[in-house]
Parts: sequence; C-alpha cells; structure tokens
Amino acid sequence: MKNVTIRQLQVFVSVARHLSFARAAEELHLTQPAVSMQVKELESTVGLPLFDRGGRKIALTTPGEYFLVHARRMLASLKDAADTMARMKGVESGRLTIGIVSTGKYFVPRLLAAFRREHPAVELRLEVGNRQALVAQLQNNEVDLAIMGTPPRELDTRAEPFAANPLVMIASPQHRLARLSHVPASYLSDEVFLVREQGSGTRASMEVFLKERRIHPAALVEMPSNETIKQAVMADMGVSFLSLHTMGLELNAGVLKVLDVDGLPIVRRWHVVNMRAKLLSPAAEAFRYFILEHAQPLLQQPPFGTALPAPAAAAAAG
Repeated sequence: MKNVTIRQLQVFVSVARHLSFARAAEELHLTQPAVSMQVKELESTVGLPLFDRGGRKIALTTPGEYFLVHARRMLASLKDAADTMARMKGVESGRLTIGIVSTGKYFVPRLLAAFRREHPAVELRLEVGNRQALVAQLQNNEVDLAIMGTPPRELDTRAEPFAANPLVMIASPQHRLARLSHVPASYLSDEVFLVREQGSGTRASMEVFLKERRIHPAALVEMPSNETIKQAVMADMGVSFLSLHTMGLELNAGVLKVLDVDGLPIVRRWHVVNMRAKLLSPAAEAFRYFILEHAQPLLQQPPFGTALPAPAAAAAAG
C-alpha cells in the first residue's frame, strides 16, 4: 500500500462518486484512458478489484466500498493539513469547494461571481444536489461549506442563517385556482402536485404543510428538478410548491402565478453550514463572511425582490 499515490486516491474517489470513468475524467480534467490507467494501477497495488465492470455500468465491489471509506479519510486529512498551513500563512488562495442545494443555484452563482472579483486567487468548485446528498458530502468532508435551507440535525455543524427563503404555491395563470383572489387550503385536495424527489428539502417542507392542513392531493407527480417542475406548471399540468427564489424571472414575465393560500408562504431561512470539527481555510472563512454580509441584499434585488408578493414580504419581515 505504500506505493499508492494521492492522485490515484483522487481518481478513485471521483469514479466512485460518479460511477463513471467519463464523468470522473471530466471532473479531474483528464482523459478517460488516464483515469482507467490510474484505477488499474491502484487495483494492482491494493491487490483486489475495486470496481465491478460487468455490463454497461460500473459498481463498487465490497473491497472497493471499504477502501472508499479510507480513501476519503486520507484525502480529507490532507485537505485539513493544507487548510491549517494556509491559515498559518494567512493565505486566501487554493481550492474552495462549496455545496449547494438545487434551489440555491438560482442565486449562489451571483454571489460567487462577486466573491471572485474580490478574491481572484481562490479556485472555486461547486457541488449541486438535493439536501440528502449535501448532508452526505458534509459528513464525508467533500465540501468546505454548504448552502442549504434546513441544517442537518444528525451532524455536529455550525449553521448560520443569512437570508429569508419564502416557500409558495404556484400555478399557471390559466389554472382555475389562479383566478381566485384567495385559495382555501382545502381546495388543494383536488389538485395534481408536481413535486421534487425524496431527499429534497423543499419536498419535505411541502409534506409537513400538507399533513398539518390535512390536504390529500389528487396525485403526486415526481420530477427531477425545479426547472422541469416550472415548465410543467406553465403547461398547466398541475400546481407546485417551490422556493420563491427559483422563479423571479417567470413571475415577472407573468408565466407563473403565486397562489394566495391559507398558511402560505412558509418563510424558512437560508443557512451557510460547515462541520464544527473542520478547521476552515482562510478562503472558506472569507467566503463565509462574504455570504453573511452580501447574500440578503442580493436577494432583495431583481429578479428576486421584485417577485416577492405582499403576504411573503410581511412574513419575511416578521
């Protein structure tokens, strides 16, 4: 095992994360043959197959699953060591990996662009997924900071709120409920709901709302992304429950409408989260402070602020 290289570990972890040599090569800026060669050399050193390559898909073998745990720990320890040395030097450079829930991709890139203008030496990497995936990445030390709605209770984290996150019910302007100035919650029991996958924080909030109001939708249609849901709502396929921050442009264009439903909007908070046991690098600390200072003003600007209906504004203010 003494001949295992850091590069081999990085390649192995990337292939294991994506279960794809091609996607790992794209992530690491390598050719696919180079990725395959690194994995083969690692397997030769370990003396066991780490991937099952049967058929068109690959999967981790049992030895591969065990080795992945140790590989992640070794890379995490090296990253912590690098961050510690950077703190001692006071250097704001190096790689910063930020995880965001899918809804965050509508506003976080603007923050990243502004941060980069102030800190051009920092190399940024963005990981996007649902809440469940982000919690796993925090636990595995695969991200330095995470931007999410509900912080994980199952992990020992520092979670700092930085902005309001209004969750609203939306429909097509042609939908029958869109013609009503006020929608009793009971009316939603006759509707088809277009929902995110299990593990999504938005879906979890929706399910709590429906349970508390004893609403039983006519049907649930699961969709993989906010964009797909918005297109389906615009096509009048059903109603949906989303963060207001995902649809500023569509609301301003009049192709989506926020329904005035009893008990809505639900105003959650956006949080910047990191593991308490993790010593943040100067770059990570700089981004954390940047988020806490600049995110709320950004979300009050168009297209976010102009899309905020009066009821949500009141709730957010309270």
